[in-house]
Amino acid sequence: MKDFQKEINELKKIVDTYDNIVFFGGAGVSTESGIPDFRSVDGLYNQQYDYPPETILSHTFYRRNPKEFFRFYRNKMLFTDVKPNAAHLKLAELEQRGKLRAVITQNIDGLHQAAGSKVVLELHGSVLRNYCENCGQFYDMDYILQSTDVPTCQKCGGPVKPDVVLYEEGLNQKTINDAVHFIHEADVLIIGGTSLAVYPAAGLIDYFKGDKLVVINKAPTPRDSHADLLIQAPIGEVFSQL
Repeated sequence: MKDFQKEINELKKIVDTYDNIVFFGGAGVSTESGIPDFRSVDGLYNQQYDYPPETILSHTFYRRNPKEFFRFYRNKMLFTDVKPNAAHLKLAELEQRGKLRAVITQNIDGLHQAAGSKVVLELHGSVLRNYCENCGQFYDMDYILQSTDVPTCQKCGGPVKPDVVLYEEGLNQKTINDAVHFIHEADVLIIGGTSLAVYPAAGLIDYFKGDKLVVINKAPTPRDSHADLLIQAPIGEVFSQL
C-alpha cells in the first residue's frame, strides 16, 4: 500500500490550523467497524436475494410486502456487536477539542454518537430509532430484533417503522437545512468514506465555500479534482495517525 505520510502530515496541519471543521461521511466510515458497504465489491448490492436490496429498501416494497422487508432488514441492516473505530473516535475527540463543528453522516448505525460525538446530523435516519406509525410510540433496535414478522406497537397495535429514510422517501427538511448551514459556514470540509453517489445527500457538498476541501476515500469520487487534499486510503487508518 502506498505511504500516505506526506498527505497525513498535511491533514494534521489543516486540523491544527482551523477550528471550524465539518465532516461529511458515508459507508466507508463504518466498514472498518464491520458494517458492510452497500456499493463496495463485497457489499450488500452484490449479494443475491429474491429482490435487489434497492427494491426491498424502498417505500413501495415496505408498504406492499412488510413481512419480507423486515426479514431482510433484521438479517442485513441491524448489527448489535459493532463498535466505533478510529475514525469515529477521532472525530469525537476533535469535537471535544473545539475543532469540529458537526458530523454529517449518511450512515444509520449510530456509531458516531457511540464514540461520543454530540453534533451528528443523520441524513438517512437511524436503525436505533423506531416509531409506531399510528401513535408515535418510540421503540429501540432490540424491539425490532426480538419481534417477528411485522413489529407492532404495544400501546395501540399499529405498525412500527424504522426511522430510516427508504428509497422514494424524502430526507428530513430540518436535517438538510442544518447540514447546509454547517457546510456553508465551514472553513474546512472533510469528506470521508463516501463515493458521493447518493443524492440528494451528495449535493450538499455544493454549499461549501470555505478554505480547504479534504477528500479521504479509497475509491475515486466526483470531487477529487476539487480537493485541496486527496488521500485515497481507508479513513480509519488515516484518522488513527492524526
